[in-house]
Amino acid sequence: MKPRMLTNPQEVLDTADKCEVCFVSMADEQGMPYLVPMNFGLTDGVIFLHSAQTGRKIDILKKNPHVCINFTTDHHLRWQNEDVACSYSMKYRSIRAYGEVSFIENEEEKTETLNVIMQKYTGKDFKFSQPSLREVLCWKVNVSKWEGRVYGY
Repeated sequence: MKPRMLTNPQEVLDTADKCEVCFVSMADEQGMPYLVPMNFGLTDGVIFLHSAQTGRKIDILKKNPHVCINFTTDHHLRWQNEDVACSYSMKYRSIRAYGEVSFIENEEEKTETLNVIMQKYTGKDFKFSQPSLREVLCWKVNVSKWEGRVYGY
C-alpha cells in the first residue's frame, strides 16, 4: 500500500485541525534545526500559536521567521503477517504547513488569537486580564504551502 497525497484543501485543513498538538520547526543562525511541540488554533487556513515573550524559539524567529509545522494523527499499527516484522507498518494522516511567523502585539487581536486556540481545546471563549495579555506572545502563521499524506486509510 502506498501513501496517497491529500489534494483536497478542506481535507488537509480538517486533518490538521483534528490533531491535538503540532510540531513547529525553525532554523537558527547556524542553520541548526529547532523543533518544539505546541498547542495551536487553526482558522481560515491560518495557524495561531502562543508562548512566553522570550526564549530560544523567539530569538530564532525574530531573525528567521520561516517555519515548517507538522501535524500527525490517526496512528494505528497494521501488519500483513503477525510473525513477519517487515510486514508491519503504521497507518497515519500527516500534514505539513510552510509559512512565516508574525507576532501579534494588539491586545484585541491577542484576545481573538487566544480564543481561537481555547475554542479548539475547550469549545469556549474567555476574557483575559491585562497582565495575561502583556505576558503572552501570540503568533500568526500565514501558510504559503500545505502538504498532506495519508497511509492505510
